[in-house]
Amino acid sequence: MVFSIRGWAGRLLFLALFGVLLFIAGGGYRWLVDVISPVHPYEKPSGDALKVFMEDPPSPEGGNGADRLRWFYWYGE
Repeated sequence: MVFSIRGWAGRLLFLALFGVLLFIAGGGYRWLVDVISPVHPYEKPSGDALKVFMEDPPSPEGGNGADRLRWFYWYGE
């Protein structure tokens, strides 16, 4: 069996170049996500802004069947 040094060097160069480019692409993607994403999306807003959320009202556990069915269609739970 004959091993070509030029062939193996070409394969090793390809793998090394592929690894370097993969590392650059992954780092670039990570950098782009850090640039685009907000710093803290769940922190309290500053200034005159308000953070508003609505909690689901308690489910009617003791209600009749119609109330529970209405609850299911309204809230999807």
